[in-house]
Amino acid sequence: MRFFIRKRRSTPTIIIVALIDVLIVLLIFLMVTTTFKQQSALKLALPESSQSEKAGASEDAPLIVSIDPQGNLRLGQEALPMTLEGLRSELSARTAKNPELKLAINADKAAPFGQIVKVMDAAKDAKIKAVNAFTKEVAK
Repeated sequence: MRFFIRKRRSTPTIIIVALIDVLIVLLIFLMVTTTFKQQSALKLALPESSQSEKAGASEDAPLIVSIDPQGNLRLGQEALPMTLEGLRSELSARTAKNPELKLAINADKAAPFGQIVKVMDAAKDAKIKAVNAFTKEVAK
């Protein structure tokens, strides 16, 4: 009589190093293919313009003043709340640091026009030479 001798099987193992490599490759792929878009803190309905231009990537980023439909002012990408007098002093201080400062007005189409004019006057008082306004292209 011949008895069959069983071979002991080794327990299955998972090679963690290979899984980590695959995970790192996926992470790098997602980071490279993801586009990073800055989103503004305020949701504004921009006015339409047939002459609107896209800003170039090589230009210096302008200082942004946002005006909401109620006429409230906010300064910069952080959307810091400002009064008109505070805006005047801030523009003067920033112009003293950078004489080539550019200002961009990001106003809602329902914003009071008087507030937009006051911001433009504050920019002129601070001796800012370039003042632009954000618009969106006319839908075709």
